[in-house]
Amino acid sequence: MSIPSFVGVTGLPRAGSTLLCQLLSMHPDIHCEGYSSPLCNMLLGLRRMVSDDQFMLAQLDNGFEAAYGHLQGGMEGFLRGWHRDASGKQAVVDKNRAWLHCVELLLTLAPEAKLIVCLRDLGQIYGSIEAQHQKTLLLDFIDHLADFDRFGRADQFFANDKVIGAPLISIHAVADLPQAVKDRLYFLRFEDLMTQPVTTMKQLFQWLGLPAIEVDPECLSVGPIESDSHYRMKYRHTQHTRITAPKQHDIPPRIQAQIESAYAWYYQLYYPR
Repeated sequence: MSIPSFVGVTGLPRAGSTLLCQLLSMHPDIHCEGYSSPLCNMLLGLRRMVSDDQFMLAQLDNGFEAAYGHLQGGMEGFLRGWHRDASGKQAVVDKNRAWLHCVELLLTLAPEAKLIVCLRDLGQIYGSIEAQHQKTLLLDFIDHLADFDRFGRADQFFANDKVIGAPLISIHAVADLPQAVKDRLYFLRFEDLMTQPVTTMKQLFQWLGLPAIEVDPECLSVGPIESDSHYRMKYRHTQHTRITAPKQHDIPPRIQAQIESAYAWYYQLYYPR
């Protein structure tokens, strides 16, 4: 029985990954659970653990090729076995924003893997998070950002280890990757998914090597809803039965200017004027 090809959904928050998985799951040849997966985090944790394990290190000393082969086989089995219920499908989709960060590790374990990188105007990503925060002011963020003013909170969102800043670092680092790795990446803009979903999904299915299906933006299937309490209800993962473009968030000019100045490279690459 053939092994389904691996497709990771990654990229920025509030950039349409929930809707994208909702659309991908409608394809008969795709297995897609839709909600964020711990698989990527567990593989990274496994790498850290075995790198510190004394028995593993001793095996590497005594027979590197055999021990390293055991390790690769074990990690490959972990990756493939996670979605063992996807047998009979051509592709399995796994959503986690960290996939882009460890894309070379992923390709070592699954050379056929591809990543869909979700993008959106950075000001609107900030605006989406801030708008949800204003609806839940009685709850703090998991990283305690509620006490900051709006500018300070925006600054924190874009910090290197925070919700927008961390995936932005991985997107910026794509420039340093070998071309063969870049060829495994598909950059999908939220705005294109909103304004022309049929064409956008047709092109995406073609890139994935799957037969295109006609996506009906007025009739979407709703799957399992991802837990939002873990995020203190600050990052909602709502599914809808039809695609409706959200209203533009009104961003304070000072914050928008700071974002566009600090991330000029992002706008030049993905949102040229």
